[in-house]
Amino acid sequence: MSRIGPTLARLRDARRTALVPFITAGDPSVEATVPALHALVGGGADLLELGVPFSDPEADGPAIQAASERALANGVTLRQVLELVADFRARDTATPVILMGYLNSILAMGESDFVERAAAAGVDGFIVVNLPPEEAGTLRTAMSARNMDLIFLAAPTTTDERLELIDGVASGFIYHVALKGITGADHIAVSPVAANVARLRRKTRLPVLVGFGIKNGAMARAVAEHADGVVVGAALVSRMGEMAGRAGDIPAMLSGAVGEIRRALDA
Repeated sequence: MSRIGPTLARLRDARRTALVPFITAGDPSVEATVPALHALVGGGADLLELGVPFSDPEADGPAIQAASERALANGVTLRQVLELVADFRARDTATPVILMGYLNSILAMGESDFVERAAAAGVDGFIVVNLPPEEAGTLRTAMSARNMDLIFLAAPTTTDERLELIDGVASGFIYHVALKGITGADHIAVSPVAANVARLRRKTRLPVLVGFGIKNGAMARAVAEHADGVVVGAALVSRMGEMAGRAGDIPAMLSGAVGEIRRALDA
């Protein structure tokens, strides 16, 4: 079993909402990534989502696309992302780390090689944005054997039949995309999110986390009334990009930003 299930169960028992910040590995520099991860935990993150830079994203908005471009310009590869996770694990063996990226990166490394390296590094799960559940069999089996979760997205447009298919192959949690669009949206409406999460709960045995468009404590708090957890990404990544010339100040900024959201969730 990965760290994800026990962490979410502990939070559920404590009646707390999981806070999952996202940053892109290698942005704005390789050296900034591990200190940023520790700062997120220090600010109140329960799980961490680490983006694998990719040149042709399908779901990422401008902020995260720009972060991937900066990371790729820094020469970051999937192998180096796993090395960064291993470096993080030298000080933190408890916080779940979830990679988010695209199947192309895994195929370039090779599924078997990826699974072995990821397990050794201390990865707990992978959200593979462009992997349909119908084609997930071999990767899911290999990851499960090494106690890692394969996590799937569910959109507002996902049918009930497809939700049942996703539930049959997913583990860890279901990531509900809060809107019909890309990351970093200016606004999400809570009422449709609530209705979609309720529909998801009728179709899955797993916790439901919500992301895309959650930018601050107030929005996180509103969504948390309906979900098991919230994912905050583009807002943090944007601020990191703006601070590229002041990388030493990034950990304090991240800790403060996550702390504000944590306090709103716990209020």
